[in-house]
Amino acid sequence: MATLEVGQQAPDFSAKNQNGEIVNLHDFKGKKVILYFYPKDNTPGCTTEACNFRDNYQSLKKDGFEVLGVSIDGGASHQKFITKHELPFQLLVDEDKSLVEKYGVWVEKNMYGKKYMGTARTTFVINEQGRIEHILKKIDNKNASQQIRDLYV
Repeated sequence: MATLEVGQQAPDFSAKNQNGEIVNLHDFKGKKVILYFYPKDNTPGCTTEACNFRDNYQSLKKDGFEVLGVSIDGGASHQKFITKHELPFQLLVDEDKSLVEKYGVWVEKNMYGKKYMGTARTTFVINEQGRIEHILKKIDNKNASQQIRDLYV
């Protein structure tokens, strides 16, 4: 599994979005990309984080950011999540876990003493040249977009 660091070229990818359309990271060259990995659609923390990006989406776009969410849920689950919460950005399908592994966020977790594999909530900010500018591992779901903005003040 990859261990990515700030300054490295972000691993390129091709993944389907919620509508089955192919999304490539290199298509966003020239824009800053907020690539955020989250555990599961329609769970409390993931919903709070997604809605925070939704509520701040227009100002993020104005500042030159594109937002892409990634989880191991399927396209139908993503479509329901988008519709229910009126999310204006794409969610990428990673059912085969290739993206979570490529970005090093598929990790062993521990809940109530039970160990299992899952997605570590992590946000990568990728610059206009495709390099990793920031890696946020401690996300405040209610203030995720402000955490990113604070990096550029």
